[in-house]
Amino acid sequence: MSETAPHYLVMTVGTTGDIHPFMRIASALQMLGRKVTFVTHSYYEKVVRDAGLPFVGIGTDEEFLHVLRNPDIWDPKKGFSALLANYSDGLKQVLEAIESISAQAPHVVIAHPFAVPGAIIARERGLVKSVVAAYLAPSNLRSCHDPLTIGDTSVPRWVPMSWRRALWRFVEKGWIDPVAVAQLNAVRTPLGLPEVGSFLTHIMEAPDLSVTLFPSWFAPVVPDWPRPLIEGDFQLFEAAAQDGFTEALSAFLAAGEKPLVFTPGTGNFHAADFFACALSAINRLGRRAIFLTRERAQIPANLPESVLWQAYVPLSALLPHAAALVHHGGIGTTAEALHAGIPQLVVPFAWDQFDNGARIASLGVGMVIPAKRLRPRKLARSLHTLYRSETVRAQCSLLASRFTPPHDPIALCREVERLV
Repeated sequence: MSETAPHYLVMTVGTTGDIHPFMRIASALQMLGRKVTFVTHSYYEKVVRDAGLPFVGIGTDEEFLHVLRNPDIWDPKKGFSALLANYSDGLKQVLEAIESISAQAPHVVIAHPFAVPGAIIARERGLVKSVVAAYLAPSNLRSCHDPLTIGDTSVPRWVPMSWRRALWRFVEKGWIDPVAVAQLNAVRTPLGLPEVGSFLTHIMEAPDLSVTLFPSWFAPVVPDWPRPLIEGDFQLFEAAAQDGFTEALSAFLAAGEKPLVFTPGTGNFHAADFFACALSAINRLGRRAIFLTRERAQIPANLPESVLWQAYVPLSALLPHAAALVHHGGIGTTAEALHAGIPQLVVPFAWDQFDNGARIASLGVGMVIPAKRLRPRKLARSLHTLYRSETVRAQCSLLASRFTPPHDPIALCREVERLV
């Protein structure tokens, strides 16, 4: 490797579903012999280091968990303001992390969209050479084209383009920019950098290159996505041991028919209603189930023998043993269920989850019930329809076949190198 070969800073924020795909990219770059440093919440230091990746942390565990404990981050209307309440502090931590890394080689940052503004500031200050924005889910990219889902609102196909543009302007000026732009410029202005007028426009136009971390069959490229753009694929990665089943789990799986699996995501600490509804639906159906969450307090106190709670199980290992998955609609969980070839019932709370769920329904492999409309009878009826449908099972098998052979992240990394 040349002495002038770039040092890649792979930078992401969020929960496990946001971390793992970037870890796969970082690991692929290492396999190519590139120098890599992984930058994310200090909370994930052990997970990242155990995967053999050099690590630089941002923030403290307390700061990270404080955000997750705020129920507003799972509200489709309040989530953005709650998550970005201290965004300027996060940007400063990103800059400090970049500054702490040796500058002996040109730096290329591959960043989660929320980390892009910090990487751009670092580029403007001469700390990095290039910035690559990596998009985990289609709705992370602003678009006026179909399917158009903004939060929990789906725009009908007949709505003209001029109205769609006006809707986005309304959302940005009334909801996103008052929070995000003020926080971003609070960091940029003292550094003598020009102010940003639109948060989403800045994220999409400022990077040197954009990459989608989902396949075109899940979401084809539309005309108003940024260019240059690399069409990627799902980056499935599991940091935990693939065979990490507890004795209780192994015994449960062997004891009867395939269970239904329920999870609200690794970062949701406010899903007690989700699990209470799940238990009631399971009782109606007479089915077995596995409840996944690290927060035992969210689970009903007394579970029948037909239901097993587990704090965490790698989905890549568990889902082949499941009849169906009921989940929040995070893109990582969505991709794992597609890979396993099982039906999905998506219960979106906020963020990209509504759009991901709508795409799952349109692909014919699942159904959607928004979290605020989840009721035991409706959940039981929908699950009964899903796991008994031969059409759904056939479509699940068809899409699962698209993961064989598995997508090669090396090719994606080589294409990034070619363009930056």
